Amino acid sequence: MNRLPPLNALKSFESAARHGSFNKAAQELFVTPSAISHQIKTLESFLGLELFRRTKRKVILTEAGEEYIEPIKKVFELIEMATNDVLSKQKQGSLHLAVSPIFLNRWLMPRLGDFYAKHPEIELEISSSVGLINFDVADIDMAVYFGNGEWEDVEQHFLKPVILAPVCNPKIIKNDLPINTPEDMRFYPLLHVTKRKYEWHGWLEQNDLDPKLFRRGLMFSTGSLTAGAAVQGLGIALADPDLIQPDVESGKLVVLFEQHLITNRSFYLVYQKRRSMTPAMKAFKNWMMQEIQPNPE
Repeated sequence: MNRLPPLNALKSFESAARHGSFNKAAQELFVTPSAISHQIKTLESFLGLELFRRTKRKVILTEAGEEYIEPIKKVFELIEMATNDVLSKQKQGSLHLAVSPIFLNRWLMPRLGDFYAKHPEIELEISSSVGLINFDVADIDMAVYFGNGEWEDVEQHFLKPVILAPVCNPKIIKNDLPINTPEDMRFYPLLHVTKRKYEWHGWLEQNDLDPKLFRRGLMFSTGSLTAGAAVQGLGIALADPDLIQPDVESGKLVVLFEQHLITNRSFYLVYQKRRSMTPAMKAFKNWMMQEIQPNPE
């Protein structure tokens, strides 16, 4: 044990080697660049070896540094895994989720009663989230992401692709302006997601219609809000029929046409890489996969 170098020096070395920069290592560890430099010098003095070559723009590992960093990286990974394991065992009966708003409101919420009936011992805490989660900082165990699946540092399980079809509250359809063909929608406002205006454009063009002939209605920040606005009779939204099924069954929404816009985005269940799953995480994952893909091929 007397031959072990200081932990802070090793942390500084690992971070500086990964970033190739004392400045970036300082930002990551919330210290000054001079503190990083001091820790590296302490480690080099302890080893009697030079670990970095300093240049004006960056630092480069020496041959000894290259050889030393590999086992050090593995040691930190083992420490991270051991820490996650012991924390997980303390939270076996609880599960913190962050979920994409439309998936939360339209798919998960109507089904939570079934999960509770099957797992009454698990305490759920759920938050709505549209962005990526920093699992190192946030007190979140699992999340449902919406996107193309190209995320680093997370284990991901495919849930379902996103398909879009026109939906509206049937009460807004006027007797003298029926909607029998896609072209008939031009008499009604279309509801848009602010950052995804191309969706309506794509659906209309896919059906040989000129987007310029259709009325632009309100714009909202999320698909969940456009679906909610459609329920309120504010216009026609593009929504995934699977996610609005409860509203369709209750008569609040109707799917106008079966023509779907296939997107390149899907929903995924994700959690931090190298994390050991708690019994609660396993139970939720197994339940969700069975619910959303009851008959996998």
